[in-house]
Amino acid sequence: MNYSQLSTLIQDYCESTESSFVANIPTFVEVAEQRIYNTVQLPALRKNVTGPMTAGNQYMSLPSDWLSTFSIAVIAGSVYEYLINKDVNFIRSSYPTAATQGVPKYYAIFDDNFMILGPTPDSAYTAELHYYYYPPSIVTAGTSWLGDNFDSVLLYGSLREAYTYLKGEGDMMQNYEQKYQEALGQLKRLGDGLDRQDAYRSGQVRVPVT
Repeated sequence: MNYSQLSTLIQDYCESTESSFVANIPTFVEVAEQRIYNTVQLPALRKNVTGPMTAGNQYMSLPSDWLSTFSIAVIAGSVYEYLINKDVNFIRSSYPTAATQGVPKYYAIFDDNFMILGPTPDSAYTAELHYYYYPPSIVTAGTSWLGDNFDSVLLYGSLREAYTYLKGEGDMMQNYEQKYQEALGQLKRLGDGLDRQDAYRSGQVRVPVT
């Protein structure tokens, strides 16, 4: 489902082509996307970047679209050493001066632009960062992972917002909420379930036979 199809469906379901309603459809969709992305962790929400640490600088810049960190590793030679997440005060207490240098062992989020490392890198090591971000909205991109692979949760999530805007009848609102929760449950089964297991370690999904 692309954005044009989604917009048409929202108007059809809500039986409204009123200009202010149509003008707000992008907002309905973007709010629904944000709600979904903060409820289920999907592989489509992850990015991976590599870049150099700066020798003698205890701060490392974060990508402009960074929201939270999954993991960060320092590559010393060919060995990946994953850093442990700590608070800024831990790093400040453990390494009170930036002159204490070595292979970084810890990191902390300093602000929305930088993380702080401890100890300060003693060389321009390569860092590999896995992080969470919001992918481009279907509103601006025209298509998205949700639209291509799980359009039901995007549709009912958008209808939930649209019908709230229309101050619709309670029984229909409840129906859209139920449909949204059903679709969200299926998405969570994929994103927080099937994507995080394998048949060898977890066994195949089975329904008990009675």
